[in-house]
Amino acid sequence: MSTMASVPRDPTLERHFNGHTGAVTCADFNPNDKQLATGSVDRSVMIWNTAPKASSLRLLGHQDVVTGVHFSPRANLVATCSKDRTVRLWTPCRKAESKVLKAHTASIRSVAFSHDGQCLVTASDDKSVKVWSVHRQRFLYSLTQHNNWVRCARFSSDGRLIASCGDDRSVRLWDTASKRCINCFTDYDGPALFVDFNPSGTCLASAGADSSLRIWDLRLNKLIQHYQVHSAGINCFSFHPSNNFLISGSSDGTVKVLDLLEGRLIYTLYGHKESVLTVAFCRKGDHFASGGEDSKVLMWRTNFDTKTLPEALSQQGQRSSPGSQPHLADIHPRLPHLPGPQTGAMVADTQTPNPHIIQREYALRCDTVRPVTCDL
Repeated sequence: MSTMASVPRDPTLERHFNGHTGAVTCADFNPNDKQLATGSVDRSVMIWNTAPKASSLRLLGHQDVVTGVHFSPRANLVATCSKDRTVRLWTPCRKAESKVLKAHTASIRSVAFSHDGQCLVTASDDKSVKVWSVHRQRFLYSLTQHNNWVRCARFSSDGRLIASCGDDRSVRLWDTASKRCINCFTDYDGPALFVDFNPSGTCLASAGADSSLRIWDLRLNKLIQHYQVHSAGINCFSFHPSNNFLISGSSDGTVKVLDLLEGRLIYTLYGHKESVLTVAFCRKGDHFASGGEDSKVLMWRTNFDTKTLPEALSQQGQRSSPGSQPHLADIHPRLPHLPGPQTGAMVADTQTPNPHIIQREYALRCDTVRPVTCDL
């Protein structure tokens, strides 16, 4: 689809954030794109302000590795989960408060808001997916057909579906109304590590320890793309809001950029020295972040999508009709694309100064708790 944009420019490394002392496991941008939240093996949650020289916030309260972080659609809450078996709801400001939610009996691997912000979904080593009420701040129900650790769970854009994946090598689709599993994909040769819907909700992607990434068209119930571009397991991926691109992070230490319209690998980024554990596009799509075992948080300028998001969505709308198949359904499955060292490169960092960090620390309680540590 060469009419989508002019010749793309290389992504550039725009900023790095130093503050974590352990591997960075998860990341998510504030919907207003002014903050980036990250979680780490060091048990902390960082709220980075993307504006230069602005102070950032460190939130302490989890008693073990922070494994997931997600901003609410209104940006008034940040949800985190941990190997300490708890979910926390934070207010991402200097007077931050935290609410602790408990129901899982083992480590929690992921947490995500529904697109209306009313519910949370979590995935856990207790083999369950759980759904929570945000307003009532309580557990609602469990989905329990996985027979091994559940690594990730996400809501569809309309909230009618939940996708989950895990160490039983399966990806499951759940109907939130009936609470039943309505489909199961079992194509993996190892644990399925990450799953998510594309922004339009028409396709589902998953990635695994077998280094593959698969995309299914949910209307056709068909695998439409299969990528084998990494040389080690894929830990995380993120769709560009236009649906046209996807970034993935792998234990091979690279970030890959895929052009989904042309069905090919277009960039390989070498910014991390060790495994890349998390990647995330911002809501506008003009930046993305990556984090890894090297404790680095990197923020990149996208550059490769030269059209603005409204222009890209408008062009898609002109090609579609209410009864047409999803945009990605035009693409037939491609042969695997093997990784190559000449594809893309990392551009030098701008060496921005480290931000001032304000620390908030919380006692471990199951009700709303107050800060016990003042600004550093």
